Amino acid sequence: MGFQTDSIHAGQQPDPSTGAIMTPIFQTSTFVQESIGKHKGYEYARTQNPTRQAMEKNIAVLEKGKHGIAFASGLAAISAIIQMLESGDHVVCSDNVYGGTYRVFETLFKKFGLSFSFVDTSDITRVERAVTPQTRLIFVETPTNPMLTLSSLEEIAALAAEKKCLTVVDNTFMSPYFQNPLVFGIDMVVHSSTKYLNGHSDVVGGIVLTRRDDLAEKLFYIQNAAGAVPGPQDCFLILRATKTLALRMREHEKNALALARYLEKHSAVERVYYPGLPGHPQHDLAKKQMSGFGGIVSMELGSLENARKFAEAVRIFSLAESLGGVESLVDHPAIMTHASVPRGERLRMGLTDGLIRLSVGVEDEEDLLADVEQALAAMRS
Repeated sequence: MGFQTDSIHAGQQPDPSTGAIMTPIFQTSTFVQESIGKHKGYEYARTQNPTRQAMEKNIAVLEKGKHGIAFASGLAAISAIIQMLESGDHVVCSDNVYGGTYRVFETLFKKFGLSFSFVDTSDITRVERAVTPQTRLIFVETPTNPMLTLSSLEEIAALAAEKKCLTVVDNTFMSPYFQNPLVFGIDMVVHSSTKYLNGHSDVVGGIVLTRRDDLAEKLFYIQNAAGAVPGPQDCFLILRATKTLALRMREHEKNALALARYLEKHSAVERVYYPGLPGHPQHDLAKKQMSGFGGIVSMELGSLENARKFAEAVRIFSLAESLGGVESLVDHPAIMTHASVPRGERLRMGLTDGLIRLSVGVEDEEDLLADVEQALAAMRS
């Protein structure tokens, strides 16, 4: 089936008891059993829930996977992946990851004997040099947050196969509509389903997708054993939202590309980061492994003062953390989403005090352009 057809129908059937076309919200903590040890496939809502299972199956199909394992947040999903490792294991991770990913690796999991090397995964030779005999996992964001640097999915998968370690790609920025890492040989894909999958800024969630039965079995075990599961209401909302994912992503990209082109020519903007621009250093790679360029644009305004003036001047864009909603947001990574990353590391990656990240929504293109134009003018006044 095509993506839009799958987004509407995959994992779902009309409710057999009523014919309801929308999967019901099974708001229950437990399920009545016919006899001791005899039930209808559901025992306790942490372990199984029909609403959650429908959402997991739906997103697994969209991501070209076999299994979906949902969690209460993107960080809970990432943490479940790390919980498959053992003390003494080593992880190679993209240096420009989401600040929360960096924080949970550095401040929580290190205490349990795991070690992490943060490297520029866009350079496969640096990744290879970072791999040790103890490396069990390569964790990649592509494009990265917020610098929008790409890593080659083919190269990462090939290296991991050679070194006999697992691979994970955080695909939150692209969504399954624009990128499918599993197709390139990646073992697991993780999403903050808070973002584009849900797209309406009313849910916090996460999900891991895989084609491998063995990994799915381990992840389902951790999902049940650790219990960081999403509630049925949240699963229902995400399942509702994936029905319009293709429509939304096309609008996000259209507006983001128009805005990136405008900013690229503006004298007040020192640099624009967007893989859809021909001037992006990995534009060709983006065209090869992605079917679109997404809705995130970052720009360098030169100073914290300029960034603050711009963020306070916008009228349609809202100053807030998160991304991927239908409404446009502006974020200052150094102080907001990436404050947990040491300043020296931020500056090394180009994540300066003058950097602004725009999550471009689906409002009318001309209104977004006009808003940014007046905010840049206010910044310079």
